[in-house]
Amino acid sequence: MRNMVIYIFILIAVFTDFIFSQNFYTENPLVSTYSIVARDPETGEMGVAVQSHWFSVGSIVSWGEAGVGVVATQSFVNPAFGPDGLELLKSGMTASEVVDKLISEDEGRDVRQLAIIDVNGNVKSYTGKNCIPGAGNIVGENYSVQANLMLNDKVPGAMSKAFEKSTGPLAERLMTALFAAEEAGGDIRGKQSAAILVVKGRSTGQVWSDRLIDLRVEDDPYPLDKLDRLLKIHRAYNHMNAGDLAVEHGDMELAMKEYSAAEKMFPENEEMKFWHATTLVNNGDLEGALPLFKEVFSKNQNWKILTSRLVPIGLLNVNSEELQKILSVSE
Repeated sequence: MRNMVIYIFILIAVFTDFIFSQNFYTENPLVSTYSIVARDPETGEMGVAVQSHWFSVGSIVSWGEAGVGVVATQSFVNPAFGPDGLELLKSGMTASEVVDKLISEDEGRDVRQLAIIDVNGNVKSYTGKNCIPGAGNIVGENYSVQANLMLNDKVPGAMSKAFEKSTGPLAERLMTALFAAEEAGGDIRGKQSAAILVVKGRSTGQVWSDRLIDLRVEDDPYPLDKLDRLLKIHRAYNHMNAGDLAVEHGDMELAMKEYSAAEKMFPENEEMKFWHATTLVNNGDLEGALPLFKEVFSKNQNWKILTSRLVPIGLLNVNSEELQKILSVSE
């Protein structure tokens, strides 16, 4: 009996040494996760969203480029699939051709998951036969969902159904699919990080403009909740940016409209209130601005210092008496 036990341990040791001597296991992290790649046929926007019990999942799984496509590479991740996939798409290959090429040339194909959608809506995904159960993928019109190491095999179906029934901007629809995955069971190990990337359908050549959304939660007990909140803040700050641009062009009426929209989305945000108040003053409504200034100053006196600095550079159009009225509002 003792000899049999020793023999079994020897077999286990030999098998373990064999497994981890293979490059595709030792050189590539196990990012077991669920993700979605999708395209909005109306706007042309393309996006990839992902959640995993792995640190900083967005830095390795999600890839995208405006006017080209998006990529999700996971399971025992081959990180090269991201940049190489985008380059192959730019060479004129379709998403299906790129997936076939990358997988056929990869010795670790049996433990890979890969999904790509291109600028024309062509989409293909792949799940290797040795991906850890539950693992699977579903391709639909203008999207693909994929998952591995899930609590059960219902996750891809739940994601697919939720995405197809969803409406609205692409980013919010991607989030709907992620929440559906979690509700269906999610990663068997739990949650840790999440990310969402959305790019334009057509490239302008300006990366800062073409990358519409690029948000990550690197390490958190509730990454999807945090990511969803970040997306809402992102939408609010789009209004803030539009307000800043309106101020730059001297359109104070539009600026007030944009700042007000941002403030309504996040009424507890001091900065949004501050610029709303500033714009009210510049539109001749000093009295309407005073309650907002008072609320902001009561939370942080540094806003009073900033207020004074705006006058000489023309961002706050008041005389000395009006300025003093603003600054003394919280006294």
